[in-house]
Amino acid sequence: MWRIGELARMTGATERALRHYDKNGLLVPTAIDRTSGYRWYGVAALSRLERIRGLQRLGLSLRDIADLIDAPDAHVRQAVRETVADIRRHITALDQTADRAEDYLATPAPILPQQATVGARHLRVRHLTVAHPSELAAVCAAQPTTTLLTWLRALPHGDFAAAVDTGRTGKPLTLPARMVVRAVIPPATGIIDAGQHLFDWLHRRHLTITGPTVEDHLSDADGDHVTVLEVPVDTTRPTDTPLAA
Repeated sequence: MWRIGELARMTGATERALRHYDKNGLLVPTAIDRTSGYRWYGVAALSRLERIRGLQRLGLSLRDIADLIDAPDAHVRQAVRETVADIRRHITALDQTADRAEDYLATPAPILPQQATVGARHLRVRHLTVAHPSELAAVCAAQPTTTLLTWLRALPHGDFAAAVDTGRTGKPLTLPARMVVRAVIPPATGIIDAGQHLFDWLHRRHLTITGPTVEDHLSDADGDHVTVLEVPVDTTRPTDTPLAA
C-alpha cells in the first residue's frame, strides 16, 4: 500500500485533492494508521482514483461522479453526452459574447443595445409628417412631451411619419407586446447620432424593424434626464420587408 504522498506522486494528483475526495466520500483510504493517522491506499483505491480523474477530464463534476463512479457504463456515457451538449451550448454563448464585444470595439458607438420583451402600451398621440429629425426638437419645445414615435428604418432622406404623445388628447394608439432592441442614450450623445448607431447595429445583426421607434424622455426628482430608444424587431422576417406607418 502507499501513503497519501506516494499516491499523489504516482498519479499526479495533489494531497489536497485526495483529502477532498476522502471528505466527499469519493475515495476513502484503504486503511488509516490509528497511531500516526497516516492514510494508506491500496490497488483498488488507485484504480478508483484514476477513474475519478478520468471522469473529471470528460467534464463531469464531482457531484456527478459521486453518482456515476459505480454505475454501469451506459449511464456514464449518457451523462457524458449531456455534459458535451452543455459545453457546446456554453461555447456558443461565449462565441456570441465575443462577437458582441468585438462589434462594440470595432465601432465608435457609445450605446449598448439590448434585446428585451416589453408589454403593450396605450398612448394618445398627434401624428406628424416631418422632413428632418431635428424638427422634432421644435415640436417638443412647442408641446412638451415625454414620448416620440418615428416610423423609420434608418436616418431619413425626406419626409417621414412621426407622432408625439399628447396625454389625454389625441388619437389612440396601441403598441402591442413585442420584442424590442433598447438603448439608453448617454447625455453626451445626440439623439440623431444615437439613432443612426442603433439602426446600424440592427442592420449588422439582420434584425427586421417591425414598427415605430419609441423615444422616451425620462427624468427623476433630482432633475437628471435620460433618453431611451426602443425599436421593435422580428428576427424571422427578411430585412427588406416594408415598414408600414
